[in-house]
This record gives sequence, C-alpha cells and structure tokens, in this order.
Amino acid sequence: MRKFTVYFRYLRRIFRTKKLIYKFFRWRYKHISNEQFLNLISVVIGLLTGLAAVTIKNLTHLIQHVLEADFIHELHRALYFVFPLIGIGLVVFIIKYLIRKPVEDGIPLVLYAITKLKSMIPSYHTWASLVTAPVTVGFGGSVGLEGPSTLTGAAISSNLSRLLHLNLKQRNLLLGAAAAGTFASIFKAPIAGILFAVEIFGFDLTMTSLIPLILASVSAILTSYFFMGKDILLHYTLQHKFLLNDMPFYLILGITSATTSIYFVKVYYKIMGFFEKIQNVWKRWALAGFFLGLTIFLFPTLYGEGYDVLNHILLDNYHYVVNTASISINHNDIWIIIAFFVLLVSFKVIAMSLTFSAGGIGGVFAPTLFTGGLSGYIFAMLINTTGVFSHNLATENYALAGMAGTIAGVLQAPLTAVFLIVEITGGYDLIVPIMLVSALSYMISKKVLKYSIYTMQLAEIDALPTHDKDKFAGKLIEWQEIIEKDFLPVQPNMSLGYMVYNVVTRSHRNLFPVLDDANHFLAVVTLDDIRQIMFNHDVYDTTFVRDLMHKAPDVIIYEKDHFPDIMRKFTETGAWNLPVIKNGIYLGFVSKSKLLSVYRRKLLEITSE
Repeated sequence: MRKFTVYFRYLRRIFRTKKLIYKFFRWRYKHISNEQFLNLISVVIGLLTGLAAVTIKNLTHLIQHVLEADFIHELHRALYFVFPLIGIGLVVFIIKYLIRKPVEDGIPLVLYAITKLKSMIPSYHTWASLVTAPVTVGFGGSVGLEGPSTLTGAAISSNLSRLLHLNLKQRNLLLGAAAAGTFASIFKAPIAGILFAVEIFGFDLTMTSLIPLILASVSAILTSYFFMGKDILLHYTLQHKFLLNDMPFYLILGITSATTSIYFVKVYYKIMGFFEKIQNVWKRWALAGFFLGLTIFLFPTLYGEGYDVLNHILLDNYHYVVNTASISINHNDIWIIIAFFVLLVSFKVIAMSLTFSAGGIGGVFAPTLFTGGLSGYIFAMLINTTGVFSHNLATENYALAGMAGTIAGVLQAPLTAVFLIVEITGGYDLIVPIMLVSALSYMISKKVLKYSIYTMQLAEIDALPTHDKDKFAGKLIEWQEIIEKDFLPVQPNMSLGYMVYNVVTRSHRNLFPVLDDANHFLAVVTLDDIRQIMFNHDVYDTTFVRDLMHKAPDVIIYEKDHFPDIMRKFTETGAWNLPVIKNGIYLGFVSKSKLLSVYRRKLLEITSE
C-alpha cells in the first residue's frame, strides 16, 4: 500500500508538471510571437553555454593545477609520461562502464545531428563532455576544449528545443546560437563566434537568424566575464603596426600556412585510421597512450592545450618555451631553437592524434592555433636570422597571422580566422595581412583537401552541412518516407494465368517487380506488357513471366544513392517509378511524385517560421 501511495504521488507530480508546461505554452502563444520567443531563448542558451564553457575550463585548470603543483615539480619530470596515460584511461573507463554510450568528437557530431538527426542530440551529451574533456586535457592530453564545449552547449540547446516543441528550423537556429555563444565565451570574440556558427555549421546569415546569434554571443560573453573577469585564453595587445614592405613575406606565410594545414589534416587522419583498426579499446588505449606519454615526456611543451606557450610567443619570450624542453638548449643558438620549434609544430599534431586515438575527448581548435602560431613565429625568426631583409620582422605579428592561416586551412573558415585574430589583438591594424594569409591558406588547402578536418568523415556518409536549402531539404529525406512496398512481386517461372488471377486482380498498381527465390531483383513487368493478351485464355499456360519481363529503366542503390542521384535517374530515364535494391535484394519502389511530395514537405520544415 505504501509503494502504491508513493507511485501515485509521483504520477500526480508529473501530471502537475505537464499541466504547468501546457499553461506556459498557452500563455506563450497568446502573448509572445515566434521571433520574440526565439530571441528570449537565445539569451538563455547563451547563458547556459557560457556556464558550460566556464565549467569545463575551470575543471581542467583545477586538475592541471593540482597535478603540476603537487606532483610534477615536486617529484619527477617522468610523470609527464604517466599522467596522460592515466587520464585517458580514466576517460575510457568512464565512457565504457559509467556512461555506456559513445562520446564522440564534438563539432562533427553536431554537424551530423543537423544533417541526419534533425538537430536532435542525445541528452547525455549535456554532461558527458563536462566530465571527460577536463580529465583528458587536465591530465595532459594534447587537445583543446572548444569542441567538447560546443557539443555540450549544442546538446543543451537541442534538448531545450525539444522540451519547448520547436520546429526543425528553430532547432537549427538555436544550435547555431549555442555554437556562437560557446565560441564567443571562450575567446571573448562575439563576431568570430557568429562567423564560426555560419562557416562551420552552414547557417544562413539572414536578419531572422542574425539577432538570435548576436544575443546568444552577448549573453555567453557576459556570463564568461561574470565568472572569469577579463581573463582570456590569449593575452595580447598589438604592439607593432603593419608595414607595407612586409607584404611579400605575408604572401609566403600564406603558402607555408597552407602547407602546415595540409600536414595537420593528413597526419591526423593517417594516425586515426591506423588506430581505428584496433577494435579493443583497452589495447588502443595502451598502444596510443604509450606513444602519447613518450611524446609528451620528450616534449613537455605539448602537455595540455598549449595556450600558455602561445601567450609567451606573442610576447616574444621564446626563452619560456625553450626552458620547458626535456634537454638543455643553448638560448643563444637561434638555429637550434628554430629546429626545436619545428619539432614542436610537427609533434603537436602527432600528440593530438594520439590523444584522440587512445580514447581522449577534446577538440582540434587549440592544436590548430598552436601549430599556426608557432609556424608563423618560426617563419619570422628564420627571416630575421638569415638577414635577407633590411629590418627585423615583428615575430608576434607573424605568429598571429600564422594562427589565422591554419584556422583558414584546417577548418576552412577564413572569416572566422580573420575576425578571431582581429578581436584577440583588440584592433584592425593587422587585418590586411591576416586577410591575405587566410585567403591564400584557404585557397591552397582547398585544392588539396576537399573538406575540412571536421567534415572529411561526414562527406563519406553524405552528412555534410550546407547553406543550400534545396540540398539540405534533400539530405533530410529518409528512406522509410519514400520507399513504397505495396508492389506485388512475381517470379520468372510464373505462368500468365497465375499472374492474372493471383497477382493482377489483387494489385492496385500497374507495375510488378520480378524476383527470384532469394528476393533478388531481376526485372519488371508492367500492365501494358500483358494488356493485349491478358484476356486470351489460350496463352495462359504457355506464356510465362520470363517471356514478358524486361529491364527496369534504372535502379536506385540503397547504399550509395542520395536525393540528387535519385532525381538525376528520374530525369534521365523519364520513369515515374524506380526499384530500390540493397545488396541486390529488392526493397520496394520510389515514385517520383512521392519523392517530390516528401521533398516539398522537408523544404517547408526548414523554411517555415
């Protein structure tokens, strides 16, 4: 009886909660327009994403502070080898035995959700990265926090949108607001945050979408200021103005930034591809974790995100970086220092890839900035050391331009690259060379790398985001919505009489697929094929389906054909119905009218207010 009473009270609370929600919906539809409601929710999402980003950052720094203060400096430098292995081991354990669901790369998962999951992100992602990312990076994993922070914010936005029963277009818009808010709060760069959402996630920058993105960015930045003050990841105020006679060197830097970007992406996917072949997660953790620990032991500078290194580089304090080396380096030997920095750029990509391969959770944005900043700094040091120019180049300016170049090349987001660096430096004095470097890096990288580091895997499964509403509507079409299975099949050895009495009379279709005993598709028979003889009983027993069947105009391959391919086949053949096969097995037919009807409905979903 007591259990029944508790259960009854629980049901009553649920009923009251639903009643309050229904009252809220009635009040909202009566007093607030859709536009006003979205603007209000954007502010809330900015607040929540800002809190998530601050939480992830503070937890990470807390772990790093405890480990570095109490252990590494007091015991032995060899712990640089042990800590990444321990941290990623904890993450693998948490995911495998506590979360028990995959915790994937942040931004690619959000992109996949937009194109394939109708912007629905599983609710456990609202907290999973809050735990796993700080442990990964705090223990020395050589990755960033931007990706997990973006996924957390997007998951909060997605589940809030679901609770509020928002339509697809509104859910997409609020995902963009979450991404803009997260990025803006991390770097305190609101314009770059908005452009990040537009370039990476493929959102349209219209007046309808612009205001929610702005509100989310402002709200997230205010949240960050409230909890963190003026503390930012990259501390720099532009000291050296742009000189016109530096332009040839920025031109060369654009080319070298593209080279760095191509190296970054290719090495990343090469290493990831190698370790993906190892199915057992613990074997993968042990092997990749061992090499990661060894890499960080040899190059302690690669421990964690690397923003402290960038901050010292921007102050032209390369001595700090040299002091972190595991071996003694002569501070006066510039060529040895340049060689050391080249090794750091090369091995940062390797350390990042090993962190992901071992099972760590993080992002690629911080490593991108690290490699770009150091490569730009190396370039300027090299020019200054060789003395080929009449005056020394401002190494800090080239480090900033290098960051922009790798963002443009690796992420294929040139506008984000330009405005992020401009907002970080607090001025526009360097915008012209940054634009040049970003544009060159983007154009050259795009020639070699068709897709960005975020979208390369998504391209293989046709899950790329797009600004084109027509293409996006086509991507939202699912097979179960367009495959029609009410076509009655026949077999080659079936007689005309049997077909007429047992199939034709029961079908409301004028098309019949011909299948073998294993349900493999062979051909088709139409009502026109038998119309002239179907009432001639003399041929009922002497005419068979194999005598009447003919090849279909074309077939739709389930595994590889998508909306554009299907429409092309309808256009080329002039057919109104085409069969769908999967590994040779017949699944049904797609009719042109049904396909266009579903497409129109999807288009209305993403364009309706």
